[in-house]
Amino acid sequence: MLPSGIMSLTNVVEEVMYTEEFRSQLAARDSSKLLQLWHEYCQGDIVDGQEIIDILQLIKQSDFITVFGQYVEAALPLALLIEDPKIKLEALRLIIDIQTTNSEALYHTTMETLKNLFSSDPAFLEKIRLVSMRSRENFQGAISNFLLLNHIKKNNFVLHTAGWGVGEIIDFSILREQISIEFENVQGHKKEISFKNAFKTLIPIPNTHFLARRFGCPDLLEKDTKENPVEVVRSLLSDLGPKTAAEIKDILVDLVIPEEEYSKWWQQARGKIKKDALIDSPENPKLPFSLRKGQVSLEERIEKAFSGKKSLSDVLQAANSLIRDFPEVLKVEASKETLSSKIKGFLATPNIPQADLLQALLFLDQLLGVTDQQEMLKTIISELTNIDKVLEQIEILSLKKRLLIAIRTLRSDWASIFWHLLFVIEPNQLRDYILKELVDLESTETVISKLRQLLEHPKNYPEALFWYFQKVLNGDEKYFQDLDSKGLFFEALLILFSHLDYKPESRDLLKKIYALLTGSRFEVVRALFKAAPVDFVSEFLLLSSKCQGFSTHDQKILKSLAEVAHPQLAKEGKNQHSQDTHTLWTTAESYAKTHERIKKIGTVDMVENAKEIETARAHGDLRENAEYKSALERRSRLQSELRMLSDQFRHARIITKEDIKTDCVGVGTTVGILTPKGDVNEYTILGLWDANPEASILSVQSKFVQAMLGKQAGESFSFKDEEYKVAHIKSFLEE
Repeated sequence: MLPSGIMSLTNVVEEVMYTEEFRSQLAARDSSKLLQLWHEYCQGDIVDGQEIIDILQLIKQSDFITVFGQYVEAALPLALLIEDPKIKLEALRLIIDIQTTNSEALYHTTMETLKNLFSSDPAFLEKIRLVSMRSRENFQGAISNFLLLNHIKKNNFVLHTAGWGVGEIIDFSILREQISIEFENVQGHKKEISFKNAFKTLIPIPNTHFLARRFGCPDLLEKDTKENPVEVVRSLLSDLGPKTAAEIKDILVDLVIPEEEYSKWWQQARGKIKKDALIDSPENPKLPFSLRKGQVSLEERIEKAFSGKKSLSDVLQAANSLIRDFPEVLKVEASKETLSSKIKGFLATPNIPQADLLQALLFLDQLLGVTDQQEMLKTIISELTNIDKVLEQIEILSLKKRLLIAIRTLRSDWASIFWHLLFVIEPNQLRDYILKELVDLESTETVISKLRQLLEHPKNYPEALFWYFQKVLNGDEKYFQDLDSKGLFFEALLILFSHLDYKPESRDLLKKIYALLTGSRFEVVRALFKAAPVDFVSEFLLLSSKCQGFSTHDQKILKSLAEVAHPQLAKEGKNQHSQDTHTLWTTAESYAKTHERIKKIGTVDMVENAKEIETARAHGDLRENAEYKSALERRSRLQSELRMLSDQFRHARIITKEDIKTDCVGVGTTVGILTPKGDVNEYTILGLWDANPEASILSVQSKFVQAMLGKQAGESFSFKDEEYKVAHIKSFLEE
C-alpha cells in the first residue's frame, strides 16, 4: 500500500486537501458533487503524482467505480506529466483499471507505456494478446494484467483477493494459459488457475512483501520479529497499510509469534514502536498504527503530546510520558522550557485539586529543575493531611515516590506516617521504600511487632500481606525466616485466599495468590510440606479445603504432595487416582470422527468457502453484498473451529482398559450415584468429545463430575447444596 500524498488545492479554499475532499464526498455518496470535484481537480495546473494515485485508489475501492469509468480519462494529461517513472506507471495503471470507454487516446497511451517498459521481452506480443490489447475492444486492466503476467515466475508470490491468501507460484504455462499455485488457506493441494481468472483475483506481490515472507519463510520472519520488532512492524504497515493493535495481533499470532508468547513480545515491542520516529503510534488503542512520511522531530513530538490537553492532570501525564519515552527532552533547554511553561500556565488556575498542585510542583522541582516554587512546595508538604488519600490521587508513580522522599526529609512525624502508609499504599515499590526507611530507624522488636499486624488481621491488609509473604518466601528480609513464622504466613495467606472468594473486586489478587501457590507444579507448597511437621501439613490441608479458589484437582494434588512428604497421612489401602488434566481422553470412535472433521474443514470446506467468497465478490458493491459478508463470516467460523479442534487433537488420547481405575471415580468409569431422593442414577464419565447428557454420558470437565472425582464407592460429595453418594464404580469398557 502506497503512503497518502498531500497537496493544497488551487482555485479552491486554501489548505483544503483534495484527497480528503474526495474521501468526504465518497462517504456522502453525492455523485454530482463528486464529478464536479473530479472535473475541477483534473483542470488543476499543479501535478502531485502521489495524490493522483491516492484519489484513484479511493475511487477504485468505492461503488462509484462504474460511474467514474466514463470520466477517469480526464486525469490522463496530469498523469502523463508525472516525472517519477514508478509513480507515473502506478497512476496510468489505475486509470486503465477504472476506465470503461476504451478510447483511442487510452489505447495508445497503454500500448506506448508497455512498449517502453517491456518490448525487449521475447513473449511481449503473446502477452499483449493475452491482455486484450490486440482487439482494442476492451483493454480495461491491461497494464495490471500485463504486470501480473510479467510477475508469473516460479517461486514468486501472489495474493488471492477472494480468500485463499498468499500463494507461491509452483509452475505456469503460457501455452495453456494456466498457473499452478500453492495457497496458504488451501490445505493439502495446489490450485490450477487460468490466466483469465488470475486477472480477476490475483495481485502480484514482491518476495520481500510481509505476507510473502510470512508464507514463504515463517521461521526467518519469526526470528526477525523477535530480534527487530520495529523493522518488522514498519514492513507490515508499509505493505498492509495502517493497522490497530488488535489487527497486528491477528496478523502475527500463530503464523509468526506463538500465541502464548505474544503478550510478552508485544509489551516489549510496543515501547520500542512508540519511540520510533517513522511509526505514528495512536493514544487510543482502537485507532491504527501508521507510517509517517518522514521522521518526526522532538518539537513535533512535544506539540503532539500536548495537543488537546486542557487540564493540569492531562498535561502532567503527557509530560511524564514524553520524558519516559524520550529522555533526551531533558537534555534540551528549549524543550524543558516548553514543558515548564505548559505546567506553570495552570498554576494560576483557581481551585486546583491539592494532588494536582503537588504533582505540578514536584514535577517542576524534581524533574525540570525549576526552583522558584520550592517554598510553596515545602509549605504544602509540611501542612499536608490525609496523605494516603493524596498519594492515591497522584497518578504518576515517580512523583508518589518523590513526595514520600520529601515527607521523609521535611517532617519530624514521618515515621508514624510511614507506618500507616506501609499497609495501605500501592504499588509494592513504594512499600519497599517505606519499609527500608523504617527498618533503618526502628528496632527489630518494633518492626516485628508492627509487621505481626499482617498475620493478626490478614483480611484488613490483603495486598500488604501478599507483598510481605513474597518477601518472607524469597528471604528478602531478615524477619520471620524461621519455619514457624513462615508457617504462620502460609496460614494467614490461606485465610485471606478463602476470604477473597467472596470478593469480586479482589479477583486480580486472588489470581496472583493462586499463581504463586500453584506455580511450577506447587513448588512453594512442596518445599513447605517437606520441611514442616505433619501436624502443620494436616492443618494446611484443612484450611486449603475451605478455599473455593482451589479446584478439585488442585485439592487432590495438595493431598498427594502432603502424603509424599508424610506417608502417614495416606489412608491405608486407598489408591489415589490422578489423571493429567491437559490430556483430552476420548474413545477411538470420537478420535477418528474428529480427525475426519479436521481433514474435511481443511481440504473441502475451506476450498468451497473460498469459491463462495470469489463468487460473491464478483457481484460487486461489497458493503451491501449480503452473500459476501455471509461467506466471510463462514470463513471465520471454519478457521476458529479448525484451530480449536487442531489444538484439542494435539492433546487427545484414546482411553484403554489400562487407563481406567475403578477404585475411585475418574475418566472411563461408569458410576452409580445415590441422589437425595433415594434414586440411583448411573453415569458414564468420558472426555469432551464423547459427552452426551441425554445418554447419561458426562464430560469429565462438567461441574457435577468435578465434584465427585476421586471419590470411592460409599463416599459422599456435595453439589449445589445437596448431598450425593457414590453407590458403585465400574469400567465403561466392561459393559
